Amino acid sequence: MDLTATRFEVEDRIATVWLDRPHRANAWTGQMHAEYRWIMAELEQRDDVRAVVVTGTGDRFCVGGDSAALTAHVERGGYDTGLPPEPARPGGGDGLDADFAWQMGYRLPIIAAVNGACAGVGLALALFCDLRFVTPEARMTTAAPKLGLPAEYGMSWTLPRLVGLARATDLLLSGRVFTGAETADWGLWNGVVEDPYSAARAWAANVAATTGPVAVATAKRQIAADTIHNSPAASVDESISLLDQAMGTDEYAEGIAAFNERRPPTF
Repeated sequence: MDLTATRFEVEDRIATVWLDRPHRANAWTGQMHAEYRWIMAELEQRDDVRAVVVTGTGDRFCVGGDSAALTAHVERGGYDTGLPPEPARPGGGDGLDADFAWQMGYRLPIIAAVNGACAGVGLALALFCDLRFVTPEARMTTAAPKLGLPAEYGMSWTLPRLVGLARATDLLLSGRVFTGAETADWGLWNGVVEDPYSAARAWAANVAATTGPVAVATAKRQIAADTIHNSPAASVDESISLLDQAMGTDEYAEGIAAFNERRPPTF
């Protein structure tokens, strides 16, 4: 695919995906949507990638839908995702095939480095990431109610689970602007730091160096299943079955050998 609204690179087993329309504050378009899915599908299949960091080019993450696209929706009288008829399908799984819910079913950890303004669909993308780091000054909003729209892309599902119903209701109904600093203790962020990209890469580097790839992918699936539908008993029963499977793998043998020999594992 010819990438015009995004870019990516892989270095030291960490992929970085940039939302790359800095002249438009990385505003979201159908082209960006298609490219993002294509990149993530490509990265998910690579053995040399252990985690993906998503950030914005310049000093903004993503200010939401591009104003031209939003105006076109008025003229059309309905919503168009801008995706081609057969878009790339990364991640997914049971109840996770929609945008951006597929990120929960993605094989690799996805870390949002929110480096500046983040609104609407940009915020929805970040909320479905596995971890989030943000600058204290970053200004964010759900945006939708001030545009005459309902909560978009599952934010009425993600936000209450991350920050609680009272705070989520505040943000979803008012559309008010909030900052990384204001929400530092809300459970929304894994870190409120001046350099979220470096923090995200440091987390990813530690995972790449110290954890088994199958173990991490399996844990991600467990988290998604338990969040969506598992009871506590089902979670325990599934974990016992998964433990039995894992203990027959080379990955487990290496982990135990490294533990006993007091050395870093080689996964």
